[in-house]
Amino acid sequence: MSKITPEIVAQHGLTADEYKLVLDIMGREPNLTELGIFSVMWSEHCSYKSSKKWLKTLPTKAPWVICGPGENAGVIDIGENLAAIFKMESHNHPSFIEPYQGAATGVGGILRDVFTMGARPVANLNALRFGSPDHAKTRHLVSGVVSGIGGYGNCVGVPTVGGEVNFHSSYNGNILVNAMTVGVAQQDKIFYSAAAGIGNPVVYVGSKTGRDGIHGATMASAEFNADSEEKRPTVQVGDPFTEKLLIEACMELMATDAIVAIQDMGAAGLTSSSFEMASKGGMGVELELDKVPMRETGMTPYELMLSESQERMLMVLVPGKEDMARAIFEKWELDFAVIGTLTDTGRMVLKWHGEVVGDLPIDPLAAASPEYDRPWIPTPKAPEVQPSDVTELAWNEALARLIASPDLASRRWIWEQYDHMVMGDTVGRPGGDASVVRLHRSNRGLAVTTDCTPRYVKADPVEGGKQAVAETWRNITAVGGRPLAITDNMNFGNPEKPEIMGQFVGACQGIGEACIALDYPVVSGNVSLYNETAGQAILPTPAIGGVGLVDDLDKTASIPFKAEGQVLVLFGQGDRKGWLGQSLYLREIAGREEGAPPPVDLVLERKVGDFVRGVITASDTNTVHDIADGGLLVAVAEMAMSSGIGAALTVDFGGPLHAALFGEDQARYVVAVDAAKVDAVLAQAAAAGVPAVKIGVTGGDALSVNGGVAVPVKALRDANEAWLPEYMSHGA
Repeated sequence: MSKITPEIVAQHGLTADEYKLVLDIMGREPNLTELGIFSVMWSEHCSYKSSKKWLKTLPTKAPWVICGPGENAGVIDIGENLAAIFKMESHNHPSFIEPYQGAATGVGGILRDVFTMGARPVANLNALRFGSPDHAKTRHLVSGVVSGIGGYGNCVGVPTVGGEVNFHSSYNGNILVNAMTVGVAQQDKIFYSAAAGIGNPVVYVGSKTGRDGIHGATMASAEFNADSEEKRPTVQVGDPFTEKLLIEACMELMATDAIVAIQDMGAAGLTSSSFEMASKGGMGVELELDKVPMRETGMTPYELMLSESQERMLMVLVPGKEDMARAIFEKWELDFAVIGTLTDTGRMVLKWHGEVVGDLPIDPLAAASPEYDRPWIPTPKAPEVQPSDVTELAWNEALARLIASPDLASRRWIWEQYDHMVMGDTVGRPGGDASVVRLHRSNRGLAVTTDCTPRYVKADPVEGGKQAVAETWRNITAVGGRPLAITDNMNFGNPEKPEIMGQFVGACQGIGEACIALDYPVVSGNVSLYNETAGQAILPTPAIGGVGLVDDLDKTASIPFKAEGQVLVLFGQGDRKGWLGQSLYLREIAGREEGAPPPVDLVLERKVGDFVRGVITASDTNTVHDIADGGLLVAVAEMAMSSGIGAALTVDFGGPLHAALFGEDQARYVVAVDAAKVDAVLAQAAAAGVPAVKIGVTGGDALSVNGGVAVPVKALRDANEAWLPEYMSHGA
């Protein structure tokens, strides 16, 4: 056996202190296979060693939460003996190196996290962040990632119904690809990962194991540098058709009583799945690695334990059920192999043709990995930007530039590549505030969305963290949904830098405050750190995935105007005259990225949102749009563009017009109400203490403000629709 040198330890991403801990735990020098196992289990990606301390502070409980963080995905009660099971995960580094396969296997991995718990996946979403549009690699990365998401999701037959896309130079060398899956299960048929039963068989199912993805978890826990292109072998290769077979085979086996525990093989493959299952159940495991189905010759125990080949699951079965289970998987043309048994030793014993090649204690790797309390410094507060200090451009010129800008341009080019109608239950399609998916054969549905405004988080991590949660809550509310819980995907730079760690801590504080105030707990999530290239960190991006329940699909709202002559009401204006700090107006029109972001008043957020949801469920409106990037006028323009109907606005909030039209104050919605109902709705708002003001009337085919110039809706729509297709066609 070759000696483990400090160079080999460093290559495995372990510090000298961590290796000393390895020696203490083992009581001897590990062999290379054992060292590889420590390396992946203690990687940032698998162990959360820099983030655990702060993740523990997030609120995770509510009466409707069936299972919070710690399992493959979160589980919430959605009534009628059904549960929604969902999670969001990152595939950032692999997608930068190999965009198609990186994004595709991100989708495949998150699907497995959900169906391993017994849920049939019903919706996929994604949150994507790319570099500046004029960066040399951006167009190639957008093309590859979108193709990968569509290619995998479309083939596996799960609709991709929503998401978000931003462009910013901070992502030039490190894009973000966050994938989310939502599934539905019977509450009495949910499967967990804790192994149980001494002597029970450990079974491997799915695809054969190859050499792809070895050290993927370690690579995902390191900064990028000049040789990142050479890391292609660490990117897994996906096969959506095999995944579809795997879903059906697992569902068929789950309908029996054969499964004791089940876990997908994600990051760190066979290592993490076997260690986590054993640790959660307080068991030991003996694995016979020569029995693992292999697709390449000459594979070693090291490679088998660390491979991240896709479409694989690990199960513990009831003894005597092996042949029945094998018959199911062979019917679906999938590999099936009994590769081990559970023991009472608390140790992982690895055998290779009868010889012991690894013997490690399970809990110190799985449950007692290093936990760091990294030094952090809070982000300094930025000064407020005064509207009078910001260039005032004519509203029609500013609007035209904003809606054709990369961050506000239509995403139709992207979502038309996704099959968002497969399964036949998509009610609210991409392009709305939240997407809505019918609960099969019912008139109830799930409202789902992903949101984050990274420029806010960079300026003020606490307010930005609050806003990311509030934005998902608002988007679900705007379609008539009742927000229930979130999953988070925390994308940050190098946590060893105190200012970056301060961003993470602040975002956790803001997310926690918002979740408590909105009764909207965190039930699952993922942390992706070291998103830096050559020392340059990404914008801090705590992407939030929200899930809510629509009790009656006949009482929902959407963005397009439905008729002429309706009154537009702005709910939630409060006492602000237009907040331009960190706004898109400030960036796109004035060329400035600065100032404090808009503050989030969580009490007002809840009061206004609950009221607007009530207006929808009372059938007093079916047209709602929350106000976000670009402010009030962009929101109204989006409503007009999606319907072809114009609007005449009357806006006088007492401050500069550009701030009133383009300020990004929070907790606001635009609602279209029939003229005959508007006085009653306004009276109800006043009684509830909800700020509400009439701001215009729908009609015609143009948009006007205060009786001045009128801009044709078609011209706005053409500009909005054109940017992305034109951008993507340049490199074709």
